[in-house]
Amino acid sequence: MRQFLPRLMRRLRGGEAPRWIDEDELASRLEEAGGIAVIDVRMPDEFTGPLGHIAGSSNMPIGELPERLSEIKALKDIPVILVCWTDKRSANAAALLQGAGFRDVWVLRGGMERWNRSGRPVDGRAAVASA
Repeated sequence: MRQFLPRLMRRLRGGEAPRWIDEDELASRLEEAGGIAVIDVRMPDEFTGPLGHIAGSSNMPIGELPERLSEIKALKDIPVILVCWTDKRSANAAALLQGAGFRDVWVLRGGMERWNRSGRPVDGRAAVASA
């Protein structure tokens, strides 16, 4: 952890821009056989909330990422797509993962809001109560 934080701070200060992926490209890549991981960095109640989540994605809130890097270290050499509500938290998570040595990190542009607006399928969507 001692070495990780200084690298992360350098990345954040250096402003290394995340790589972006749009919903069409992500949908195409998900249809292909394996080879990518989707990590949703929202809180658990958002993951199962009104916007739902992308099928097959893992929920790992951004606040837990530093402590949980060992759980996902096997993903360092494959494309990792980060998702949140819009794309702000996932862009921050991208900097964190890049600082930890992940080589192929992408952020879903517009997050789950844009994914839903485009009519893409979601899992785990909570029912929205009508007024």
